[in-house]
Amino acid sequence: MKTPDNLLLRQIGRHPLFKGVSLSELERLISLCELKQYSRSEKVFYSKTADDGLLLLLSGMLEIYIDCPSLDDEEKDTLEVLQPNQLVGLSIIADFLEEPTHHVMPPNLSVRALEESQCLQIPFEVLEERWSKDGVRDYILRQLAARLKDVYASLAEQVKLAREWGERETFVRRVDDLMSYPVLTVEYGTSIREAADKMLANGASSVVILKEEKLVGIITEKDMVASVVQDHNAREAKVEQIMTSAPFTISRQAYYYEAISSFLMKGIKHLPVTDGNQVVGMITLSDLLRKKHKGTVKMLQAIEEASREKLPEVKDGISYILSSLLKDGTPILHTLDTITSLYDRLVRHCVDLALQNLESQGHGKAPVPFCWLQMGSAGRGEQFILTDQDHFLVYANAVASEEKEVEQYFALLGQEIVRHLEQAGYAPCKGKMMASERQWRGSLTQWEERLRSWMVHATNEKLMLAQNFFSFRFVYGDPVLYGRFLEGIYSQLDRSGIFLFRLAQVEKEQPVPQLGDPIRSLFRLERKSIDLKKEALFPFHHALQILSLHHGVIDGTPRKRIQHLVEKEAMTAEFADNLNDAFSTVMRIRVEYAWKKYERQEEASSVIPFSYLRSNEKDELVRALKALRSLQNHMFAEFGLL
Repeated sequence: MKTPDNLLLRQIGRHPLFKGVSLSELERLISLCELKQYSRSEKVFYSKTADDGLLLLLSGMLEIYIDCPSLDDEEKDTLEVLQPNQLVGLSIIADFLEEPTHHVMPPNLSVRALEESQCLQIPFEVLEERWSKDGVRDYILRQLAARLKDVYASLAEQVKLAREWGERETFVRRVDDLMSYPVLTVEYGTSIREAADKMLANGASSVVILKEEKLVGIITEKDMVASVVQDHNAREAKVEQIMTSAPFTISRQAYYYEAISSFLMKGIKHLPVTDGNQVVGMITLSDLLRKKHKGTVKMLQAIEEASREKLPEVKDGISYILSSLLKDGTPILHTLDTITSLYDRLVRHCVDLALQNLESQGHGKAPVPFCWLQMGSAGRGEQFILTDQDHFLVYANAVASEEKEVEQYFALLGQEIVRHLEQAGYAPCKGKMMASERQWRGSLTQWEERLRSWMVHATNEKLMLAQNFFSFRFVYGDPVLYGRFLEGIYSQLDRSGIFLFRLAQVEKEQPVPQLGDPIRSLFRLERKSIDLKKEALFPFHHALQILSLHHGVIDGTPRKRIQHLVEKEAMTAEFADNLNDAFSTVMRIRVEYAWKKYERQEEASSVIPFSYLRSNEKDELVRALKALRSLQNHMFAEFGLL
């Protein structure tokens, strides 16, 4: 083949198979190869013999699947999805090594492109030339070992799931495989009547609104019905009058669990599917339900309909969904997003019930707008098992003559919320950090004074209160009032230099452990465990919190805070990726261990014995703790504490 362009040449030259060769030698080797292009869904004609050599994926995405003629495309089982710089053909290295094989490659094993893809076919004569290099042999052997491990793990998991669930449903499926396409669209300015006729003719439950080829809205059957009920002449109006503007979307490369998370967290039933800025399909909640059991959706209905007496049952239902997500191997951060969305619905329902109870007792409705916020693990969006309550109330300033009455109402509301949450399974906070306590509720003015007191009189006790407070997340109430609440905090932070310095000093006494590399070095010190909550997560959260406040980022989950810090150029994107990976690793280990103890009805603990961890998990934990320690040092450096 002819020499590829410089960008492609550099990419190939960086691959371990070619790394270290001169430019002229690289061009010679590539001339012996063949560059191949594949369009979306095109079958990769690869006969799986030694004559083919290896396929190096340069761009796009390939899928290795079991091609059974009796099944539709969407029912075929995916064995592996390959990303750029991965190889196809490792299974026939035995032929290259001239080792006898007792099994031929199954004829029903096929490869196809999931999107526009480019591959380099590398004949074995090129591999033979490169095989004498230690780096090439080591790379191939590592790839084979990793692939063999993945195959056994995948096989074991599929057998386990098949026995447990009685399903042959593939658990890792992309939105691209589930969506309907082409998507039904109408132009901005089209009449509602025309849009309705188009939906009816196509049997569609929704239509996407485009303006100059850009997505601007969506209309569902429910929107259509509501518009006609409200106004019989609405059919002649324009679609923009009833559409949902700037609708939520999802990438075609997103996974099943990401789509179900979006539906749960956003309370919607239709998601336009995008590829870059282009709408390429539509996925609905019913599409997903046809692929998986309805337990999660039934859980949503159970939450919304639960009376005070039925609240304890909801906890068990959410625990069941958590168990399912963990068994499915759903990435931990997506698992936490899904469970957080369910717990948020539960606590919002508890607040609704508390408000209804006060009204039924003759106390009326809330006299002024208010916000209810959660703190601690719930505030950070990482609560997976119900623990204790951490929350506070903020309400609008009342006129002087009504202040006492307003204060009495919210004192009662705080008590009612605590009672309903306790009924749902949330234990009262031993430290009394709850809206039922005077110091954890108040008007905007009272909260400003309280924060000023914490910042001016920065005792260890006040600093501890502030640490918990600044983990808050807005869950229920008036968003306008919440905005004013944030503005008040911003104004306080302008004069908070000493306060933040004191917080940083406290953290200096709690460094993330230096565990060494590998983690086995700990055994010489007779250390057998680590408390992931106290020694890893707390230092991580506090360092991130202090750094965020220092740069004007007040609220948000850890991942959102990290994103904001990158946007403010307070950390690099690469460092942010390392932190997110580290956070994911620590949370995965913590959740899996805690959940096993929960299932065995053992006492909860965040102390992880090293004997519980596999070798690769120990290495992952070492890397994660190094990243968290780097964040801590980054924060210390900003306050001159290194």
